[in-house]
Amino acid sequence: MHRLSLNQKTVDRWSLAEAVDGCVRAGITAIGIWREPLHDTGVTRGAKLIRDAGLRVSSLCRGGFFTAPDGPARVQALDDNRRAIDEAAALDAACLVLVVGGLPHGSRDLPGARLRVAEALNELAPYAQKSGVRLALEPMNPVYCADRGVLSTLGQALDLAEQFDPCVVGVVVDTFHVWWDPDVEVQIARAAGRIAGYQVCDWITPLPPDTLLARGVMGDGHIDFPRLGAAVDAAGYRGDTEVEIFNADLWARPGDETVELIKSRYAQHVAVTGGATP
Repeated sequence: MHRLSLNQKTVDRWSLAEAVDGCVRAGITAIGIWREPLHDTGVTRGAKLIRDAGLRVSSLCRGGFFTAPDGPARVQALDDNRRAIDEAAALDAACLVLVVGGLPHGSRDLPGARLRVAEALNELAPYAQKSGVRLALEPMNPVYCADRGVLSTLGQALDLAEQFDPCVVGVVVDTFHVWWDPDVEVQIARAAGRIAGYQVCDWITPLPPDTLLARGVMGDGHIDFPRLGAAVDAAGYRGDTEVEIFNADLWARPGDETVELIKSRYAQHVAVTGGATP
């Protein structure tokens, strides 16, 4: 269990302080941080809370949303990403997760949106390198291509990441987003040395009306965690395995109950191989 990390979104009603305390009570030694609750606490105070609790920060979520055309919105997005890099440095986070953004309002120019992602990386990578922060591109399931992530496959993310030093730009392997890809194991092997984070949750059916909340607890859906975990392990990843679940029913539970459920399912379905082995 030493590589299990609790992403804050899994216990969405908890504040940062509550999530830190919950990890300590449960014996979880790593946490994935979201910027909004971090801002509510304050970056300096939040970093101290986490450090004093002895927790590792497996990721900071999130930067990205690079696809706006040239103009004030794009300038604002890049400035916000520089702030996110500063926050990741303050937390000594293993990576800053980048959700790259969907199509701008009214646009159907998917190649143009993907080009702007590449341009943003070119602009931000030197700043991240200077700050000692690893950027982590997160490919997203194609259902989110229009509104959240124009990178839909691990292969697409690697095409961009490979233009940079692997210590500066890597990728996130999130089982929810990549499990369906017939090329996923080949691409995970290709990602050796570039996997900045490994996130797990399940794909459940039927999908709820709000697909953002479609993630399930491991074992409730269709994903073969041992197969994907073994591929990630074989690619040399030795970082934390982060449980990140967007699910309204789970969020309605008491936080400690959720954490115990996550620990149990992690041990049953994820720690059997890959992303959890020593």
